Amino acid sequence: MSAAAEPFEPVDPFDPADPFELLESVGTVESTDPFAHPALFYGGEREYLAGTVSFVRAGLAAGDPVAVAVPGENLALIRDALGSDADAVRLLDMREAGRNPGRIIPGVLRAFADAQPPGRRVRIIGEPIWAGRDDTEYPACVQHEALINAAFTGRAVSILCPYDTRRLAPQVIADAYATHPTVIHAGSGPEVHSGAYDPDDVVARYNEPLPPVPDVPALSFDADGLAPARHTATDLAARLGLTGVRLQDLALVTAELTTNSVVHGGGSGTLRVWAEDGHVLCEVRDKGRLTDPLAGRRPAPREQRGGRGLLMVNLVADLVRVHTDADGTTVRCWFAC
Repeated sequence: MSAAAEPFEPVDPFDPADPFELLESVGTVESTDPFAHPALFYGGEREYLAGTVSFVRAGLAAGDPVAVAVPGENLALIRDALGSDADAVRLLDMREAGRNPGRIIPGVLRAFADAQPPGRRVRIIGEPIWAGRDDTEYPACVQHEALINAAFTGRAVSILCPYDTRRLAPQVIADAYATHPTVIHAGSGPEVHSGAYDPDDVVARYNEPLPPVPDVPALSFDADGLAPARHTATDLAARLGLTGVRLQDLALVTAELTTNSVVHGGGSGTLRVWAEDGHVLCEVRDKGRLTDPLAGRRPAPREQRGGRGLLMVNLVADLVRVHTDADGTTVRCWFAC
């Protein structure tokens, strides 16, 4: 399912005939949790700016630190609308900062929130799903949106996530109801509760087997084979067109994943490297089971020794997809050539 929509009629969540039946109630939303994570549904530039700029200005008026991480073309719209106030906002192009959805929580959201003074509410606009996302990226995107809730529960943080109802597929909009406790329809009413909110179900539902691997050989490794596995992966990636820093990144990722397999995944695993659609991919499989869905998405405290392997993988790869079940765990990483 691509994030981009086929031609469709925008979903009207207030229509009783709407098959999603996604809204519980209309009115002022009250919560005992200081964390807020609304989805903003917008149908054009005017609605987009009405919802996002008001969110930013309310934060600035309250003295809150504010960050905006959205695709570049939308970032330009918000910057222009804010005028001189844009200088007081941290602005990030999500196409770059959030290319890999697994990087967004530690590298964008937590990186900004954790840098602010204690006790200060933080406001962030994050738009991780846009029409250019493809079928391969989307499961990682929607899992990211679900995991934000676990990553920030109890913190004085508001994260507003815009969704383009004209250009995103109906399933993307339906998933947004499941990953956000409240929703806002720009220009048509107040913030409302989502009757479909169930982030744990989303994480589990998109923990799906990865697309089949091309017919490429698998290299088995154990503790004695870590260095040869890393060298083999690097040599293969170089022959497939990866160079420079990206080749070094793949070598680092391979070393981290294979080491994790030996230490946490049963002592051994298999490694594959191949080229696909302008990327070099590396995949590591082992018999371990990943039970913490936020693994690799938490910034590591400075005093912590170790425990940064999967975090490092998320920070340097262009995309990371994970599938785990009773038989083991597969981690697949993409690197643009």
